[in-house]
Amino acid sequence: MALFLPEMGVVEQLSERKTGVLLLNLGSPDNCEVPAVRRYLREFLSDRRVIEMPPALWRLILYGFILPFRPKQSGALYRKVWTDKGSPLIVHTQNLAKDLQNQLNTPVYAAMSYGNPSVVSVVQQMKQDGITHIVALPLFPQYASSAAGAALDALWRAILKTRVQPAVQTISAFYDFEPYIDALANNIKNAQTPNADMLLMSFHGIPLAQHTAGDVYKAQCYKTAQLLADKLNLNEQQYRVVFQSRFGRAQWIEPSTQDILDELPKQGIKNIDICCPGFVCDCLETLEEIAISGKKIFINAGGERYHYIHCLNNTPNNVSMLKELLKKEVSGSLK
Repeated sequence: MALFLPEMGVVEQLSERKTGVLLLNLGSPDNCEVPAVRRYLREFLSDRRVIEMPPALWRLILYGFILPFRPKQSGALYRKVWTDKGSPLIVHTQNLAKDLQNQLNTPVYAAMSYGNPSVVSVVQQMKQDGITHIVALPLFPQYASSAAGAALDALWRAILKTRVQPAVQTISAFYDFEPYIDALANNIKNAQTPNADMLLMSFHGIPLAQHTAGDVYKAQCYKTAQLLADKLNLNEQQYRVVFQSRFGRAQWIEPSTQDILDELPKQGIKNIDICCPGFVCDCLETLEEIAISGKKIFINAGGERYHYIHCLNNTPNNVSMLKELLKKEVSGSLK
């Protein structure tokens, strides 16, 4: 009777289960110079999840009107918030990954939907490190197809390039996770100004067409805001939900952050705090659009005091919250 003997080394190739956490964020250009910003915008604005227009028409707009001019303007905005270590978004995300890894005693990686470190390169690194199971967490508390959806698309595309595909578990949203609401509330309590007339909660906007098509994003933003207001004991006159970062001529969900900042002083509300609960890490949209440009709009309209409350970033509260979220959603995979 013949005995089956495996080829030498074949059994040794089988690796034990090893879980790694992958934090996904939007991304930034490599630097503030026009070529780098143009590369980043081309990648970002070519994503069909982000821009849902007929491809031929959008390519004409993108290459004929946006990429020749927008990179210089965007580069100037990035310079206002750039740090010695680079993009604030990437710095905060990588610091968060490092601190979370220390808490979990599990490898934690950070990758960007657009730009570097790319999802493809990080997935390759995870494979080299022996990761067989990926827990993917887009750092977008409220699910939008153009944000969390696009991040997970990038992960699936990266995995398609691998011969031996890892097991993957995803966490697509955590907008109502109680420790997340607690972390937001504590962050606001520690930073808010005394006797502010109102707390503005500014979330990133999405085109109205995406909302009408069935995106759950707006409803999840309002749910986060309601839970946060309850935690802070705010009544309906003490806070407002607004949406920032409009782009192009299409209609976006409202009310607009910029419009409300211009209107509030005329209504006698001249002392406000503003936070961005839809952003886990500070970035161009929070540090420039809200903290700098938003303040200018409000003060020019007659406002007197404007205070931006930073995102959770890699504060201990945020690290602990994400640790709890991962352990809740991935029971048995993490230590």
